[in-house]
Amino acid sequence: GRDITTYLQRLLRQKGYSFTTSAEKEIVRDIKEKLCYVAIDPEKEMMLSKKVAGMEKSYMLPDGETINVGVERFLAPECFFNPSVIGKELEPLDDVIVGAISECDVDLRRDLYGNIVLSGGSTMFPGIKERLTKEIKEQIPESVDVKIIAPPERMYSVWIGGSILSSLKTF
Repeated sequence: GRDITTYLQRLLRQKGYSFTTSAEKEIVRDIKEKLCYVAIDPEKEMMLSKKVAGMEKSYMLPDGETINVGVERFLAPECFFNPSVIGKELEPLDDVIVGAISECDVDLRRDLYGNIVLSGGSTMFPGIKERLTKEIKEQIPESVDVKIIAPPERMYSVWIGGSILSSLKTF
């Protein structure tokens, strides 16, 4: 999440908006949470943004000034699928998922592809479920169904799971 916020901060700086203090970084985090989304097809979205007016969204700063956020809204979460944009030598999220499942017993793989559960605050971006589904399907046989579950409370799923686990007598 912090990496996406930092990248959004950099993108906004390139557009002429400077957010440098810790309080201003919180503003960038809020912009991320309120305006960002994952594009199903980022190249198509970029072309669309050049042709269609109104893809920018306004964000009111605490001082009353309004800034416009455009392509940055979908470019920032691209870190999931192209970590090199933030200088990280990591695998894209879809590759990590496919790699983890392919390490499992071959008899379990279909079930695992059918039960991918998103959790954590960074999975709250609109479009992430659809994009992940698309990216994973491109890497596996057509006959395998991909089902990604995105519970509405996923921002707190880890905490809820830990709470349930800690309440068990066997824990």
